[in-house]
Amino acid sequence: MKQPPTPDLDLALTASTFAALGSEQRLAVLRCLVRAGPDGLSIGELGKRSSVTGSTLTHHVKILTQAGLVTQQRQGRSIICAAVAYDELRALSEFLLRECCADAPCKDHEHG
Repeated sequence: MKQPPTPDLDLALTASTFAALGSEQRLAVLRCLVRAGPDGLSIGELGKRSSVTGSTLTHHVKILTQAGLVTQQRQGRSIICAAVAYDELRALSEFLLRECCADAPCKDHEHG
């Protein structure tokens, strides 16, 4: 059964978020943080797990933070990074899949 149309995400915001994800290294960093869960990882551990280190890691974390996908918080001598935008990531996938097969000639093969 076809779902009623939902309002599109703001295209500029969506494009900006996808742009932040438009790097293999940033995707690797975000994926490590998603896998780590809400407690996140220290910068050092994140570098080890993602194989992105030093100023490159700092640069990518900054972009992900500006996109609202990651937070950074100082805990003692460490900086802890965590993925926080699970709802936004879900919304991005829904944005892509919302109208799946809407223009297909046969509506019997609709997905979720």
